[in-house]
Amino acid sequence: MDAIELRKKSSSELKKELEASCKAFFSHKMQISMQQSNNTAKLKELKRSIARVRTIISEQASSEENKAKGNLK
Repeated sequence: MDAIELRKKSSSELKKELEASCKAFFSHKMQISMQQSNNTAKLKELKRSIARVRTIISEQASSEENKAKGNLK
C-alpha cells in the first residue's frame, strides 16, 4: 500500500494494518525457515511496509502533539 493511501487512514486503521503486516511477516518468515517458500524478496517488502506504517503513525502522533501545543499558547 502506498504512503498516500496510508496517510488517509485513521490511527486505528493504521494499527490494524500494522498488526496484519507483522503477522504476514512472521508467517512468511516461518514458511521460509520450514523451506515451504523461497521468496525472500517478500520479506524485504513486508519489512518496508511495516516501517512505512510505523512512520506514518509516528507522523500523525507528532502532528497531533504540535496541534495540542499550538492551542495552549
